[in-house]
Amino acid sequence: MKCAKITNLYDLEHTIAKPLLEKYTYPWEVLPHIGEFIVELCKTLSNDEYDIVNGNVFVAKTAKVAPSATLNGPAIICDGAELRTGAFIRGNVIIGKNCVAGNSCEFKNAILFDNVQVPHFNYVGDSILGHRSHMGAGSITSNVKSDKTLVKVKYGDEVIETGLKKFGAMLGDSVEVGCNSVLNPGTVIGKNSNIYPLSCVRGVVPANSIFKTGGKIVEKF
Repeated sequence: MKCAKITNLYDLEHTIAKPLLEKYTYPWEVLPHIGEFIVELCKTLSNDEYDIVNGNVFVAKTAKVAPSATLNGPAIICDGAELRTGAFIRGNVIIGKNCVAGNSCEFKNAILFDNVQVPHFNYVGDSILGHRSHMGAGSITSNVKSDKTLVKVKYGDEVIETGLKKFGAMLGDSVEVGCNSVLNPGTVIGKNSNIYPLSCVRGVVPANSIFKTGGKIVEKF
């Protein structure tokens, strides 16, 4: 399933998590290791560039954090990031450079590459969002199946058993997710693809595609 590989989804030069991601073939393989990676990476961060909050949350001095934001670690908030009113960092989270973690948005066990925008009423759990990806207002990553079985990644006749109970969505670089869409467990969206508003997405959406109403996928021109 080449389209779901890390090398086809992401430019690793746009994340502080590059040393972690380059160890694996598929991005969901990273999910169980985000927390331990953050703990080790924090040992290398400079006190001249980062403030330490709540013991194990490292916040870049250039980041903007609203007084009402909640930050639980381990977590890293990188240069120029903005955490707006009511943003909730639950732990095991990397917010990349110049990202927006917006009002009333929740993040848990997730990596946001640089320049990601998650600005309004979103949930991002057990997920990785690529460089310059954007989640429209109210769109969420659903990270647990309703029957609580392990998540599979499906693309046509291909199926990969992930062995994970919690797995939200993998968004490639420059993905646009429309407002109030639900990305079901095991969703993978290729680079430069667009998701129509109010969509219910599952499986793999190839790069340079448009996911339309009713689940129809067409190639971008």
